[in-house]
Amino acid sequence: MPNLIERTDQLHRKILIPYLPKRIISLVPSHTETLYDLGLSDRIVGVTKFCIRPTKELLAVEKVGGTKRLDLYKIKQLKPDLIIANKEENTREEIEKLMQQYPVWISDIYTLEDATSMITSVGEIVGREVAARQIAMEIERGFETLRPLRQPLRVAYFIWKNPHMVAAKNTFIDHILSLAGFENFFNQDRYPVLEEDELRRANPDVVFLSSEPYPFSNKHLEEFSELFPHSKLVLVDGEMFSWYGSRLKSTPQYLQKIILDNF
Repeated sequence: MPNLIERTDQLHRKILIPYLPKRIISLVPSHTETLYDLGLSDRIVGVTKFCIRPTKELLAVEKVGGTKRLDLYKIKQLKPDLIIANKEENTREEIEKLMQQYPVWISDIYTLEDATSMITSVGEIVGREVAARQIAMEIERGFETLRPLRQPLRVAYFIWKNPHMVAAKNTFIDHILSLAGFENFFNQDRYPVLEEDELRRANPDVVFLSSEPYPFSNKHLEEFSELFPHSKLVLVDGEMFSWYGSRLKSTPQYLQKIILDNF
């Protein structure tokens, strides 16, 4: 039997994990990228089809379904000794099934502090404490240098079309927006679906159209300019707002460019 260590995940669950797990499955794209940045390419045996970074390295890694529709049989074949999941991105029923057979460490992230805590905690589990602390410190230093908007602007951050959905309060995206000086126009909880008449009554200063999960692009600008004739429309890289792992190293510079280029 391998040596086991007790760890606490971000849902405050205590779980037993093998010391230096050797067969890791990541069920979250931003966590997958973080694991690679921690130098764990030789220990990652499975990822989801939405785990796209780093691109070349992931080509040869087994895909275990989507974040919300996992291939549980394939996961069993891979014999993981650690599965890393997320409360929001994965499905509770599937994760509970996996918990019965494997150590499952679950993240739950709403703030930048949650994100850096996740990185350092995962680093401790996999034996990459120093590298994880370096990534976390680089992220924190980057946000310390970010110069937010001088005057707050009300923003609507769209993540889906048909139906129209936005990232509202109590989300990681909302927290990142606030760090750049934006105020969320919509006060609903999480990711509300909005009817067209509700959109036409709204009058945000800014509308962000995210590249993910819905791939908004230039072809959508005309439609949204009709819905929001008095708002500034900006296409944004959704990974910079919603990937709560090592990609956050690039987020402050990206946010600064948005501010300088548009406001």
